[in-house]
Amino acid sequence: MIRFEKVAVTYEGAAEPTVRDVDFEVPEGELVLLVGPSGVGKSTVLNAVCGLVPHFTGGTLSGRVTVAGRDTRTHRPRELADVVGTVGQDPLAHFVTDTVEDELAYGMESLGLAPEVMRRRVEETLDLLGLADLRERPIATLSGGQRQRVAIGSVLTPHPRVLVLDEPTSALDPAAAEEVLAVLQRLVHDLGTTVLLAEHRLERVIQYADRVVLLPAPGEAPLTGTPAEIMAVSPVYPPVVELGRLADWSPLPLTVRDARRRAPELRERLAGREPCARTAEAGTPPPAPRSPALPFYRRPFRRTDGSPTAPQVAEVHDLVVRRGRIRALSGVDLTVRPGETVALMGRNGAGKSTLLGSLVGLVEPTAGAVRVGGAVPHRITPRELVQKVGLVPQEPRDLLYADTVAAECAAADRDAGAEPGTCRALVSGLLPGITDDTHPRDLSEGQRLALALAVVLTARPPLLLLDEPTRGLDYAAKARLVTVLRGLAAEGHAIVLATHDVELAAEIAHRVVLLADGEVIADGPTADIVVSSPSFAPQVTKILAPQPWLTVTEVRKVLS
Repeated sequence: MIRFEKVAVTYEGAAEPTVRDVDFEVPEGELVLLVGPSGVGKSTVLNAVCGLVPHFTGGTLSGRVTVAGRDTRTHRPRELADVVGTVGQDPLAHFVTDTVEDELAYGMESLGLAPEVMRRRVEETLDLLGLADLRERPIATLSGGQRQRVAIGSVLTPHPRVLVLDEPTSALDPAAAEEVLAVLQRLVHDLGTTVLLAEHRLERVIQYADRVVLLPAPGEAPLTGTPAEIMAVSPVYPPVVELGRLADWSPLPLTVRDARRRAPELRERLAGREPCARTAEAGTPPPAPRSPALPFYRRPFRRTDGSPTAPQVAEVHDLVVRRGRIRALSGVDLTVRPGETVALMGRNGAGKSTLLGSLVGLVEPTAGAVRVGGAVPHRITPRELVQKVGLVPQEPRDLLYADTVAAECAAADRDAGAEPGTCRALVSGLLPGITDDTHPRDLSEGQRLALALAVVLTARPPLLLLDEPTRGLDYAAKARLVTVLRGLAAEGHAIVLATHDVELAAEIAHRVVLLADGEVIADGPTADIVVSSPSFAPQVTKILAPQPWLTVTEVRKVLS
């Protein structure tokens, strides 16, 4: 169905090809996973399938890419639209209408399908992706994960023979990600749809893949094989494979179920031992009690651990935020202390991004109070605000406006009053290999996020807010991010991150706050919250349960 024949792509001004010697085939009715470190050209390979490379991106494509017998060099994207459906890393870039239902119908309307066919397929897709309650919602009011599901739905409705997806689960909560992947598997198995997708969160997708294509490094030829064959040699691998390598299991497990079958001996070795304690205390003083007006199981959560009072970097009390008729947050209380890393978790649309927006002054409370560093964030000047709090949003490009990485870093140094070169050093530490003359729009999603994070960190704000910080990052880049964030926490910076990445929360968070329907439903030490959660437990916890291990790092430290 898809065939690459000795394909190389070289962009204008680049000294070397972004990808070279790409030679593999995707048979009809298979799900093929494209993996590799950030920046190796996975998005370039995907865009070559739908004709965006080179017709839209420019550059030179040598070799040949064919889809259902059509040569992408001679067929432009519009001439492939009836065969290939594409969802990129940034759903907002693809939307052309205002509401969910209109967006689902737009692709079919462009292809001239009959109205009765369009209506039936819209309804089927709404049910398939759990979007029925959002059908009349403006897309601008949706959370990042909800937008991702709408973007996937908009390419499913025309029933393409080939689906190309770039990081399809990156903005989805664990349950929503499983739903989307189950839908893709159903399309492959029942309808014979061919799926080619790139994904960094391999723990979510590896078990669904029929084959894996590995791009090892920029410019290197890809490797193709079964998931087990590629994971044995890949530089990127999920925690279940990392644990298998540590325990010397052969063949390596790819799923939690496989790993649990081999784990009894490892559990025996770990019996009686405990993970090293995290350095920051998770406790905060309980707020004054209120008389609830709701049933006991719907009352706003209140901490009751009796922890001693400590200075607060941020305080949120009884926060209510309305967006039109939608109550985004309701009665939220939150305190964050210096040196503490707090993970906000919950399903898509739970209010995580809205809470971060309130802390940085982008969202004005409808009721309640928000204070950061003793000030009300939406009432102080931007120059004062940047010295108290910094936000890296879900869309990093919102912070980037210069023409080169060097200019972006120089502007960040000036705005923060930092020594020249401060921002550039942070970029190099987070994601090596980015050159000074690169335009930010030419970076991958993960590289743009690293640059935006460096821009915010240049001011060294006491409170750092991150919205889905690992979106687009491979495991090595995520490890570098964890190192940077741990260093900041050790220096006394408070960090609040909204994330669906349960592995990141297990690795770095001292505390987890769970949100549901705009309310806090749990707040406590990470191990206490995630170990008991089937949705938010990391892979190591599921494999070694009932023992309370969270990460491979914890297991390695104890065994060594």
